[in-house]
This record gives sequence, C-alpha cells and structure tokens, in this order.
Amino acid sequence: MSVATINPHEAAHFGALAADWWDPHGSSAMLHKLNPVRLAYIRDQIDAHWHVDARERFALAGRSAIDVGCGAGLLAEPLARMGARVTGVDAAPENIAAAQGHAAGQGLAISYFAGELAALPPATFDLVTSMEVVEHVTDPAAFIGELAARLALGGLMILSTPNRTMLSKLLLVEAAERVGAVPRGTHDWDQFLKPGELTKLLEGAGLEVVDRTGLSPSAAKGFKLGGSEALNYLVAARWPG
Repeated sequence: MSVATINPHEAAHFGALAADWWDPHGSSAMLHKLNPVRLAYIRDQIDAHWHVDARERFALAGRSAIDVGCGAGLLAEPLARMGARVTGVDAAPENIAAAQGHAAGQGLAISYFAGELAALPPATFDLVTSMEVVEHVTDPAAFIGELAARLALGGLMILSTPNRTMLSKLLLVEAAERVGAVPRGTHDWDQFLKPGELTKLLEGAGLEVVDRTGLSPSAAKGFKLGGSEALNYLVAARWPG
C-alpha cells in the first residue's frame, strides 16, 4: 500500500501562489532565476546519459518525462519543447489549473495531474525530475521510492534540493524570507536533506547516484552550477548496470 507523502499545509501554501507563478517578478521570482541553471544541468545530464549531441534541439524526442512537484509548469514546458511526452504532477490543484492554462496558451500538449504521485495511472518514464520538492513531503524515503517506481529501465532521474547547513538556514530561510525573496513559510530548514542523506535514500530505492553538483549564488547570473553545495545541489541517478 502506497504511503501518502503530500503535506496539506505545504500544498495550500504553494497553491496560494499559483496565480503569479509565471510572473518573473512575482512570488516565484527565485524559481525563475533558478530554472535556467537547473535546465542547463538537466540538458548536460541528458546528453551524457543518452549520448545526445549538445547541438540537438530535440534532445528528448521519442522519450517520456515526468516532473513531480511541477508547480505551474516552469520545467515541464521546456522538457516538452525538447521533444518529450511530458506529464506533470503537483500537490496543489491551483498549480495544475495554472499549468494547464499556460501550456494551452503556448500550444504545448502536457498531461497534468493534481494529487499523489502514487495515484497516477501505472506508467514509467525515461526522465524523472523533481526540483525542490523532497524537502516538502511528509515521508522523504517513501517519496523517493515512488519516484524510483516511475523510472523506466535505462532512464535518468534528476533532483534538486537545499542542503541542511547553517549557511542555508541563514540565507535561504531567515534572510530570504525576511526580505521577501521567497514567500514566508516556504522553507522548513529541519526538512532539508544533506547530500549524503539524499544519496542514502536513492540507494535505498535501488538507484545509484551518477553525478552531483552544487547550485550556488552568482553575482553575474543570480545562480551558477558548480562550486559550493552549502546552499543547494542537484543529483542525477539511474538504475545500476
């Protein structure tokens, strides 16, 4: 029997932000700054995993992808533009409604669902992504297990999450919420996972971590890949063998 992993309070918090999710200057401004950097990492991992030419526009042509905790589709839409058959799932129905409306306006055919990942029809996906989500669920081990259950053999999983360090507590929680860079109540520092803890959860689900990199502030671009993992990091995993 599947374990419920959605925290209703978290779902309500993010659902309340749905209306201006696509506003780069609104409550999700930080995500708009993060997204190009995360996309660059995802593309690099796609190219390495499936031996895709970096110049190929449709790097995911013929492949399926699911973005778990998709919000209003900030990552799902670029994945669709890379040629993937994309499914997005989110805990907040308000986010899914916003995602469906925006995708329709862009002429993108993306399948969106609201609710638990385990409640989706049985299917596996070549690419499984979940950005800044594991720190918001009630049972991280069960959530990682559900993600693994959706990963096809030969597939690729990519996650991002804040690190549980004193620096992240100071900057991501206390300072960022105080100055309004992120909405108050967005983060619970105690729920952040250290890289070793997330690796252990992935290995416990039978996966192997193949890459990890820091996602750190940049004076020029807002954020950059590499460098310190003290604030945030990305992980790529796959089935062994």
